[in-house]
Amino acid sequence: MATVLKYFSLIKFSHTVFALPFALIGFFIAVVHSQTKINWVVFIYVILCMVFARSAAMAFNRYIDREIDKKNNRTAQVREIPNGTIKPASALVFVILNSFLFIATTFFINPICFYLSPVALIVILGYSFTKRFTALCHLILGIGLALAPIGAYLAVVGKFNLLPLLFSFAVLFWVSGFDIIYSLQDEEFDKEQKLNSIPVLLGKNNALILSSILHLFTIFFIVAAGFYGKFHTFYWIGAFVFFSLLIYQHILVKPTDLSRVNMAFFTTNGVASVIFSAFVLLDLYFF
Repeated sequence: MATVLKYFSLIKFSHTVFALPFALIGFFIAVVHSQTKINWVVFIYVILCMVFARSAAMAFNRYIDREIDKKNNRTAQVREIPNGTIKPASALVFVILNSFLFIATTFFINPICFYLSPVALIVILGYSFTKRFTALCHLILGIGLALAPIGAYLAVVGKFNLLPLLFSFAVLFWVSGFDIIYSLQDEEFDKEQKLNSIPVLLGKNNALILSSILHLFTIFFIVAAGFYGKFHTFYWIGAFVFFSLLIYQHILVKPTDLSRVNMAFFTTNGVASVIFSAFVLLDLYFF
């Protein structure tokens, strides 16, 4: 059990609440709009794909960044590889195992998910290298999590549709925006190590402005999805809560006060995604 908990900590399993609720949105939109019964086997496969893909991506990030994390006072003692809790080789084996399980699971869903699974892995694993050469690393992370709604939709119907893509774009800009906020903590360290980020490129003030702009795009795409999908009252209640929490996280974080970054990053965004997805599902099934 202790070993399992170590790996749960390594991959920050609790952070699954960021993308998983949007995967559920994609899945149930596909079920309702295709007028099919819920295939609970496929549902379980979708959940497993989310767990395996995220576990591989997060562990790979920790493996690739192990030397960087060792030098960073914020991460040296709390992350499992630099503090010696998990060996680098063990983390790499964990990455390979989860990558294999992800691809294997997509095989049992449908051909298009299976064929696209290596592409998804390239995106989510490739993110770990991006801060070494581009400040757009936050957007790459956003793209990785944005695969959740459209991926879950494809698992049900096997073809693309505009509605889940609108949700994917919302996730892209939402994640990119809050990752910029999170990276404010490491601005000085990243400069010293010649790593790239929006705060390094633009400074704290302008980074927060850009984060706000990205979150305005999030609002736009959620509103667009609401109208395009002809959603009803529950959807708009959930959207209002989501928007309010987006605004709240920008109130929490100031260029001169980063003490509440973790609250903005973890708590606010986790609560926002869960509440929003709950209201979307209520709208799908009760209107």
